[in-house]
Amino acid sequence: MSVLDHLRELRRRLVVMVLIVAAGSIVGWVFYQDILNFLKEPYCSIPAKYRYVPGGTHECVLTYHGVLDGFTARLKVSVIAGAVLTGPLWLYQIWAFIVPGLRKNERKYTIVFVIASTVLFVAGMALAYAVLSKGLRVLVTQATSSTQAILTVTDYLNFVTLLLVVFGAAFELPLLVVMANFAGVLPAKLLRKSQRLSIFLIFVFAAVATPSTDPFTMCAMAIPMCLLFEAAVVIAVVHDRRKAQRRAVAVAPDPGDDVPSRIDPIPQPLDDQWTDTT
Repeated sequence: MSVLDHLRELRRRLVVMVLIVAAGSIVGWVFYQDILNFLKEPYCSIPAKYRYVPGGTHECVLTYHGVLDGFTARLKVSVIAGAVLTGPLWLYQIWAFIVPGLRKNERKYTIVFVIASTVLFVAGMALAYAVLSKGLRVLVTQATSSTQAILTVTDYLNFVTLLLVVFGAAFELPLLVVMANFAGVLPAKLLRKSQRLSIFLIFVFAAVATPSTDPFTMCAMAIPMCLLFEAAVVIAVVHDRRKAQRRAVAVAPDPGDDVPSRIDPIPQPLDDQWTDTT
């Protein structure tokens, strides 16, 4: 294909991806209330004395100030939900655009990495949602029960979205390490030597990246990242050992026990400098 044909193919794939996400967004728009209740549950788990409760009711509500804030919040939730629900479909469009230029073994590894990256990202988002209620409780209760938090739906959704994305992206770290090792850029020896420094940097990254900035959320991100990093180091060590063994076999193949060794029937004469006494 020519360059223009590649550009046309890319444009077609992008249009299909936009249509897929738009269709998912319609579903998210229809089920907006259920999705909002699911995202609001960590905030509602905070004791009522620390959050805003409308007078005479016991409901958990989020407020907004601007005229368009309610519409903007619904649109944002719908698009995010649509992108998540239709993730396999628009990821396939990316895969279909890339796969014609890959070799057979590269396609195999790419499928594995795509599946692994999806699983890790979803696992990171699930962990973020699990610790969200604890993090909110730590942050909101610091002002004591003499104050109440009146959170707007826009600010709350921005906070939750950022936390989910950061956790999901952070869980991609071990996959990047494995990819760099498979590409020959990051050898296992270097990973083993820098393990302590890497763990320290992971905790620093978790402290900076978590939007809640509380120690509980930081540890909830850093500890799984350290475990995943250690798993990536083990995979890199095994891969480098197998790679070294394949190279050794390619340089000096083992003939096996059933193959006799080759011996010259006529011995070669010794040099003139060798005597009988020697």
